[in-house]
Amino acid sequence: MSTQRNRRAEGGRIDRERPFRFTFDGNTFTGYSGDTLASALLANDIHLVGRSFKYHRPRGIVGLGSEEPNAIIQLGVGDRGEPNIRATQIELYDGLVAESQNRWPSLDADVGAINSALSRFFPAGFYYKTFMWPASWWEKYEHFIRHAAGLGKAVSERDPDRYEKRHAHCDVLVVGGGPAGLAAALAAGRSGARVILADEQASFGGALQSENDVRVGGETSQAWIEAAVAELAAMPEVTLLPRTTVADYHDHNYLLAFERVTDHLGPDAPAHLPRQRSWRIRAKQVVLATGAIERPLVFADNDRPGVMLSSAVRGYVTRYGVVPGDKIVVFTNNDDAYRTAISAKDAGAAFVTIVDVRAEAAAGLVAAARDRGIVVYPAHGIVATRGGRRVKEVSLAPLTEGGVGTGRIDVDCDLIAMSGGWTPTVHLHSQSRGKLTWRDDIAAFVPGLVVQAEASAGMANGTFALSDGLAEGDKVGREAAAAAGFNGVEVAVPAAEEPAQTTIQPLWVVPGLKPLGRGAKHFVDFQNDVTAADVQLAAREGYISVEHLKRYTTTGMGTDQGKTSNIAALAILADVLGAPIPGVGTTTFRPPYTPSTIGAYGGRDVGALFDPTRLTPTDPWARSNGAKFEHVSQWMRAWYFPKDGEKMADAVNRECLAARNAVGIMDASTLGKIDIQGADAAEFLNRIYTNAWLKLGVGRCRYGLMLKEDGMVMDDGVTTRIAENHFHMTTTTGGAARVLDWLEEWSQTEWPELDVRFASVTEQWAVVSICGPKSRELLAELCDDIDLSDDAFPFMSMREGTVAGLNARVFRISFTGEHAYEINVPARYGLALWETLMETGEPYGITPYGTEAMHVLRAEVGFIIVGQETDGTVAATDLEMDWIISKKKPDFVGKRSLVREDLVKPDRKRLVGLLTEKPEEVIPEGAQIVAELKPAPPMTMIGHVTSSYYSANCERSIAMALVKGGPDRMGETVTIPLEGHPIRATIVEPKFYDPSGSKKDG
Repeated sequence: MSTQRNRRAEGGRIDRERPFRFTFDGNTFTGYSGDTLASALLANDIHLVGRSFKYHRPRGIVGLGSEEPNAIIQLGVGDRGEPNIRATQIELYDGLVAESQNRWPSLDADVGAINSALSRFFPAGFYYKTFMWPASWWEKYEHFIRHAAGLGKAVSERDPDRYEKRHAHCDVLVVGGGPAGLAAALAAGRSGARVILADEQASFGGALQSENDVRVGGETSQAWIEAAVAELAAMPEVTLLPRTTVADYHDHNYLLAFERVTDHLGPDAPAHLPRQRSWRIRAKQVVLATGAIERPLVFADNDRPGVMLSSAVRGYVTRYGVVPGDKIVVFTNNDDAYRTAISAKDAGAAFVTIVDVRAEAAAGLVAAARDRGIVVYPAHGIVATRGGRRVKEVSLAPLTEGGVGTGRIDVDCDLIAMSGGWTPTVHLHSQSRGKLTWRDDIAAFVPGLVVQAEASAGMANGTFALSDGLAEGDKVGREAAAAAGFNGVEVAVPAAEEPAQTTIQPLWVVPGLKPLGRGAKHFVDFQNDVTAADVQLAAREGYISVEHLKRYTTTGMGTDQGKTSNIAALAILADVLGAPIPGVGTTTFRPPYTPSTIGAYGGRDVGALFDPTRLTPTDPWARSNGAKFEHVSQWMRAWYFPKDGEKMADAVNRECLAARNAVGIMDASTLGKIDIQGADAAEFLNRIYTNAWLKLGVGRCRYGLMLKEDGMVMDDGVTTRIAENHFHMTTTTGGAARVLDWLEEWSQTEWPELDVRFASVTEQWAVVSICGPKSRELLAELCDDIDLSDDAFPFMSMREGTVAGLNARVFRISFTGEHAYEINVPARYGLALWETLMETGEPYGITPYGTEAMHVLRAEVGFIIVGQETDGTVAATDLEMDWIISKKKPDFVGKRSLVREDLVKPDRKRLVGLLTEKPEEVIPEGAQIVAELKPAPPMTMIGHVTSSYYSANCERSIAMALVKGGPDRMGETVTIPLEGHPIRATIVEPKFYDPSGSKKDG
């Protein structure tokens, strides 16, 4: 077991009274409560933690938090294993098991390292150039390419952990718990506003936790943080969410956050707590205080283990009591890195050297460094590094306008702390559709145009001085609370004392001993092995759009989303193009901000709860009577009712014959049902449907067709006028939710002036449909308060009364073409109604039928099913339904699209019927249709089959199809080119039974 040779005897915010044991690549180490895996590894002098994606070069820890590009770990074992987790964000617990990734057979001896020696053959976009020819080779090396792709290994076992979702509303959401975020939360919280403060780290304070040379309000930085958090925790309207990453920013200030509830507890996590919780937050105002990310410098072989960000080194020293090296070289273009050098020296580093590309730095910091014996090399740069599994030596040289000057100096080192400036974390601002503005003084993009109710503060806004950041956070917090309706008491912002700093001198590529692309590599994107030479090559090859450059080189396409690499890549591209950096543009930041586990998105919606199974009221009866079931949308519906010894075809034929010759009964409760009320309900329906609705009488029903704006069929159903301002709409089973959303969208966003309201009543009503020539006689036995004569109760009308003693709405409508009734009763009485109908209907030969028979029956009479005869590209005219499109109404949804040139072409696919030459042959649904069969492909397809069945009533197979110019092809013979046995069929009208439609009248 290794000792923590890099751990200081004191200092840091860890609990030395709680040591933890953990393993990395099978070796056991120790750390402390409060460590991350990264800090514990560095404490044990472990720098080599992985191999790079493409070249398999040795890689070490670079950062301190979510910006980490290298230390990507396989965490855990068995069903709790998880790949690609950043070591910098893994909180240490006793018994933690971690492994390095992307290496074989071991981290020290990785066969894949041969790729580094062959790197000249893997330039930017090499896969686009290589995998094209010769085509016969692809099958030979595809296996090896796929095997080499990826980083960690996904777990194949089922995830045993539990995840939760929570919806929250607040007046002010503050994202980021650094100094600006704390100031904003305090200002908003003191006003009485409901505030949520979320930060991805385990404790609040942000980068201020890494500073030991700062005082706030006369106190140490840590004392001020603790006082601020204590005050916020005492506010009843404030919710504090540490370990919570706000990852997604959507429209209308809707944000997703992911809280790591028990990840840091490991096996000791209480069973009643979830592993993670997703927060769906709707905020009136959002304050983004997300800080900034330090940029690496791009110099020769800057990827060796032991090359770290300067702020990360300072953080490990101050927060974890870990000095990652004895001989440290600090390489910088700004003053902040001097503070790292001073902190490391004060913490016990034996030798510290500062290499500054600038000729001058802040006098106070230079003096403080030299007072500690730190050697400073102004106007110098690192032009070479040496070392294998850890950096061992650097070469320094003066930097001139022409490149590298004379007088090379070699310095022994085991750690390089680099600082290329700071990039404000603008990801969430960009996700909110905000725009960015370039600032030359800090060489970075900052939030510009704001689209939603949000504001940025502190380093996220390019405000780097602590005093200014605190003041800005306070101001933005008070303004956000005021915008949400709360006016707080103005409290003086505490003064901050910190070292004075001068300006940055950007240097996007540090020259080396050889030109770029020859010898040493200058890495821009560590995770995807993208070098400065790759960016230049891509630009020379014509990839001058930043989005094209990103994809061609894979810059910023790793799990880190280019957090440390994007700006340098843009700057190098701009230099090649001779354009300013803002003129090149920026890539698009997409959610999530950091990789999020899928479990947190799903919450409890897994397994049996992933998609609820909805059961009809008659489900118990159907199961006890041997029904076979199928899923229809979320519903479990009776498919057919086989008797002993019957196969499916036999059962369906029997059910179809009974429905036409006696009485068929089916549970139709799954139909979508929407209650529509309001003074303008009729006007609304007149606009949403293609036909006229204003004059529909009370108690009358009408079939309606809905179109999308593009003129394509969306849904259909029968709607009934219950009263003057009250309608009952039915929809397809699968379209119920979609249609309700559609109605609400048009009501709320397009026609808000209309007085109309909607409510889903699908599950409030049980619907039993009876059809057949004896259905009226059966209903008459159970209903004595409704006149069932044709004159009193005509087709397409509704009457209210009692059936079997139950209050009911009875609709005389038919989806089978037979005389039929749909009886609606409250859902809790649905089973009782069914059982009574079955008992009473026995003398009439009543037969239950399922969804398969229903499909056959409706196809026999040529009725369409939306979603089967339609697929989003089918218009009403394609279905020969011109009759339902009003020629008189001024407008309805989709009307203008019906005159588009494409929708009036004569060769559009249109609905027809098909009769096979051999009556017993049933065409497969979805089969393609050709006018002329050829010995071999290609053949011109003229259409496809939408519905196909064997009809016992027609004593043959029937099919419906969409065929180009269908109505003009009546009587033509076409072929369905099935492999081995093509089927010939004749095009006919899509009505195979009772074409006159007289049977519905009884």
